[in-house]
Amino acid sequence: MWDEKLAELDSRREAAHIGGGQARIDRQHERGKLTARERLDILFDEGTFVEVNTLMTTRTTDFGMERKKTPGDGVVTGYGRVNGRVVFASSQDFTVGGGALGEYHARKICNVMDMAMNAKAPFVEINDSGGARIEEGIDSLNGYAGMFKKHTQMSGVAPQIAVIMGPCAGGACYSPALCDFIFMTKQNGQMYITGPKVIKEVTGEVVTTAELGGADVHMGRSGVAHFVYDDDTSCLMGVRQLLSYLPENYLEKPPVAEPVKKYYHKRLRDIVSPNMKLSYNMYEVIEEFADRDSFMEIQAGFAKNIIVGLMRLEGKTVGVVANQPDYLAGSLDYNSGDKAGRFIRFCDCFNIPILTLVDVPAFLPGKEQEYSGIIRHGAKILYAYSEATVPTVTVILRKAFGGAYIGMDSKGLGADFVFSWPVAEIAVMGAEGAVGIIGRKKIEAASDPEEERRAQIKEYEDKFMNPYIAAERGYVDEVIRPEETRARVIDAFAMLEQKSVNVPDKKHGNIPL
Repeated sequence: MWDEKLAELDSRREAAHIGGGQARIDRQHERGKLTARERLDILFDEGTFVEVNTLMTTRTTDFGMERKKTPGDGVVTGYGRVNGRVVFASSQDFTVGGGALGEYHARKICNVMDMAMNAKAPFVEINDSGGARIEEGIDSLNGYAGMFKKHTQMSGVAPQIAVIMGPCAGGACYSPALCDFIFMTKQNGQMYITGPKVIKEVTGEVVTTAELGGADVHMGRSGVAHFVYDDDTSCLMGVRQLLSYLPENYLEKPPVAEPVKKYYHKRLRDIVSPNMKLSYNMYEVIEEFADRDSFMEIQAGFAKNIIVGLMRLEGKTVGVVANQPDYLAGSLDYNSGDKAGRFIRFCDCFNIPILTLVDVPAFLPGKEQEYSGIIRHGAKILYAYSEATVPTVTVILRKAFGGAYIGMDSKGLGADFVFSWPVAEIAVMGAEGAVGIIGRKKIEAASDPEEERRAQIKEYEDKFMNPYIAAERGYVDEVIRPEETRARVIDAFAMLEQKSVNVPDKKHGNIPL
């Protein structure tokens, strides 16, 4: 009796493990894609993955479903360890019915998400699916609804990461969209609400899948993707890297790595010219601050005028928000509001201190910006910084003008520490623009208007723009030398490590979405 029963168990397990069969596995490999289980083998530390609900499958018999084999119902779920810490995951199996999502497929994912939420551990979902299983009708749609609800409930409890390694179309896109981060592969990753065929039928427009929802589109134009990698293996290694910076949940602080010794060039004065008309690359500044090779940029191809990412300072995780003078002069546009606002809120969810590097001339002017809602989108940065309770340190490198200065975590917005370099200019606007407004009549009446204009510019700079005025008022805590910056920032974060804030009693705020 035992032999018979155990043989049946082994047979069912083997059927689940082989998925749609060897022929379909071969086709998956021909497309440059790994199988669901091969992906999990890369994601998790060797030998740690434990599968859950291996034998679950559809109960549907309509439309010939009783003759279709759906081992594991097209998705592999379970838990294991990544970098030695517990992580839960689901991985859709394209070899089983194209990875189509049905009632029990969704139930498996929701079940493992419940486990992740209860264990307060990160959840990684690997997407490779043709969409909803048509044969199951409303049950498949309700399955998506259940997943969306779980994602929302888990938001802020533990990190959620979506990985797009094949098609992810229609309503299925909103599961990744509700996660904290989205990874995509260039080779096969696709995300779109409406496919090329439907678009052609409705509008007559002819577009390819890549043009509609490939990785380049979602990194460079839509801002949907946070990370893009060439293939499955490099993408999953990227997920492992990201997880190494993050705490397991909102109750913990990020893990501390062994500090990487580096040679500090103290080149900051060479990188950042005191001439406000000369640009520079903010990445060079970040690299001088960060532990060697520790900066991991997020949404690198989107809203390039602002840089966000994670780095380590003496082995400790820090979130970075920085203007990029090399792109749109570092001004804030409507896309940067979304990019920075969401990143700031993620850091605040998971106890990650935030370093803000400021060199900002303005919110970007123009009709397109106004029509695109720069007022609404820009307010997201203000809201995110204002509600943040994690330690925040701001360094003003050069320009800090107008509302954009306020928005880049100014003292009034709540920054714990604000440092400024001696060359910084902090004012409502640049001296030339200000004098053109407030000194126009006097300049026009002068015997030498150009000389009068230069005199007024110098007077305005001396009276209003240098950092010592802000320091006298307490809006800057300390004016420091560039080469002192890294040590002062590290000391400030160390002092703020036990920071605790009492927030007003309320259900929740209403961020301007």
